[in-house]
Amino acid sequence: MREVVRSYLRERDARAYIEKPMIGWFKPLVFFACLGPLARLGWKAYMGRLGANPIEVITHSTGDWILIFLLITLSVTPVRKVTGQLWLIRYRRMFGLFAFFFAVLHFLTYIWLDKFFDLHEMWADVLKRRFITVGFTGFVLLIPLALTSTKGWIRRLGGKRWQSLHRLIYASAIAGVIHYWWLVKADISKPAEYAFVLSVLLGYRLVIWARQKGSGGQMPALSRPETKVTEG
Repeated sequence: MREVVRSYLRERDARAYIEKPMIGWFKPLVFFACLGPLARLGWKAYMGRLGANPIEVITHSTGDWILIFLLITLSVTPVRKVTGQLWLIRYRRMFGLFAFFFAVLHFLTYIWLDKFFDLHEMWADVLKRRFITVGFTGFVLLIPLALTSTKGWIRRLGGKRWQSLHRLIYASAIAGVIHYWWLVKADISKPAEYAFVLSVLLGYRLVIWARQKGSGGQMPALSRPETKVTEG
């Protein structure tokens, strides 16, 4: 057994040595690709192609990208485990922060361009319009995740508490899908697509949790080194 573990560790270290140079140049490309939706939106605004209701276009576009980045973030762990590509974990933090970035833009569009910082009207919306209430809840849940996304916070909170806190992303993603579903009212095809993908990602985690529970919470010995990867 000891030789098997040593062989696994050697293979892991060799793979990391090979993958590290690729990550060095690939990560900036991923970062700028994540900025693509904002650049496209800015270009359309500059060219006057946001239509008759530009505020609505900006609101819907930023809202879509919140959900897309949340789903991409939640996809990293399943894809990493299925494919064995451990380096994917290095991008999870970036995707999560971009979800928060677009959530901030979405929120600013509402409070600035739509409500002109009228706090009374905004608070009335939160209380009376349920899709705004659940959407605002999803945004608030993302704030502690963004603030504690650094390695320093992982050390301060400890691995287990940090992981427990960051499970709030599940609730935030669910709130985002419900927000979209209640917003559109008639044509629910697009929020239904998001709901389907989210249900698959959460269903995968439930299956893994049930298997671990059934085996007494013990993970296979050769999978434990993965849990030490905190970057991303």
